[in-house]
Amino acid sequence: MKYEWLDEYCLSKKGAIKDFKEEWDATRYLVGGKMFAMKGGDKDNKAIITLKCDPIFSHSLREQYQHIVPGYYMNKEHWNSLYLDGDVPDDILKQMIDMSYDLVVEKLSKKMLKEITGGFV
Repeated sequence: MKYEWLDEYCLSKKGAIKDFKEEWDATRYLVGGKMFAMKGGDKDNKAIITLKCDPIFSHSLREQYQHIVPGYYMNKEHWNSLYLDGDVPDDILKQMIDMSYDLVVEKLSKKMLKEITGGFV
């Protein structure tokens, strides 16, 4: 697999944890109990990561990279799936992970943010 750094990068985010959702056969990355990334497979079992994304940026990425598609089994406006055997540059995938994490964190309660940041909001 390309992107060997993927797991470590997702877990480097403040408060990030991962679990395995057996019924989805997918690894989820969560912050504050909310998912910001999911690594699994599509209907043909091709490896993908699905990330939350700003709708306008989402559309732009899909036009620019053939290996970025509307979120598999997710809201197609707010989520993208990226094929892990594709040719998307590392820095673009990192930017997508950062955006997904930030979009999820900004929707967390102040109480949850304090828990994640150790009291700093």
